Amino acid sequence: MNLFDVYPINPITITRARGSHVWDDQGNRYLDLYGGHAVISIGHTHPHYVDRITRQLAQVGFYSNSIRIPLQEELAEKLGEVSGKGNYQLFLCNSGAEANENAMKLASFHTGRKKIIAFRKSFHGRTSLAVAATDNPNIVAPVNQTENIIFLPFNDEQALEDCFRKQGDEIAAVIIEGIQGVGGINLANEQFLRTIRNCCDAYGSVYIADSVQCGYGRSGKFFSHDYAGVQADIYSMAKGMGNGFPVGGIIIAPHIRPKHFMLGTTFGGNHLACAAALAVLEVMETEQLMENALHIGDYLVDALKKIPGLGQVRGRGLMIGFDVPEDAKDMKKNLLFRHRIFTGEAKPNVIRLLPSLALSREDADAFLDAVSQEVQHSRFPVHS
Repeated sequence: MNLFDVYPINPITITRARGSHVWDDQGNRYLDLYGGHAVISIGHTHPHYVDRITRQLAQVGFYSNSIRIPLQEELAEKLGEVSGKGNYQLFLCNSGAEANENAMKLASFHTGRKKIIAFRKSFHGRTSLAVAATDNPNIVAPVNQTENIIFLPFNDEQALEDCFRKQGDEIAAVIIEGIQGVGGINLANEQFLRTIRNCCDAYGSVYIADSVQCGYGRSGKFFSHDYAGVQADIYSMAKGMGNGFPVGGIIIAPHIRPKHFMLGTTFGGNHLACAAALAVLEVMETEQLMENALHIGDYLVDALKKIPGLGQVRGRGLMIGFDVPEDAKDMKKNLLFRHRIFTGEAKPNVIRLLPSLALSREDADAFLDAVSQEVQHSRFPVHS
């Protein structure tokens, strides 16, 4: 049997990982500034993380949500403390797509309405409703297409207000990434997020803060939406939540009430997932990783802006993007194969940085030196 060929794959096999570095099967060391797509939040194979999962596995690895799982309650308590959302409610699932799927479903249950506002260049996942709210026709199958999703321009307050004036009594929710990831590291304006809050309040709609990639401390605050000084009704989470162990969730404002069987999951909130998620929060607290993300992120942004030729350096914390000039369009590939540095990308010609929140100044400098070399090489290529 062959693998279903849907991923463009680099010819690298990683066999060991620690902190912000990984090693391949040839013994080569790489600096990881991609984190497996923003997943590695506290560093690869952090000792506390490994120990917590190992100890839990020796006790019980899984049982279903038909029994009480005290680890879920412990996770909810710790998540409330670290996020500052202690009065919210937690529903656990397995992935970001599943989190957004449940967020939109819950908003529809709560309001009795069908329509969802999403935004251009959005990415919310690959399952049925999540992909319908994703602005990428290449991954939306005909069966996913629905008239219930309204796409509006990102950061356009007037378009949002006009849409609510025309259809406000039909709109169940607005879903928005605080920082668009796949869309190219586009920051939601703080005033735009406040306008979303105001419109949702005025029309009884639900504000869904997609924090799957931009949340969990990556921006320097627990949720990037927190920079706007408003509270969303539902926050979706995954990726960095488990540092590589599959876990996702939504936290839900107290005015949205649950009832039995409205949401459900087989594997969500299992013992190992909770142990992984608790370890992440514990390390984030003890090692002050949100503060580190903000400090190192500011340092990277300031330094990148000083490199001639790079365009539109942007981001918050350790979620950073910059435009690459056309003559350096192979920078991502060159960083990987010349300098052994993993980065991400977005079209057209955008480099995305999504490293561990524990990234050091030394590793940041190594990356900056490599970028400077690539820009210099592209401007003054060496001819054989």
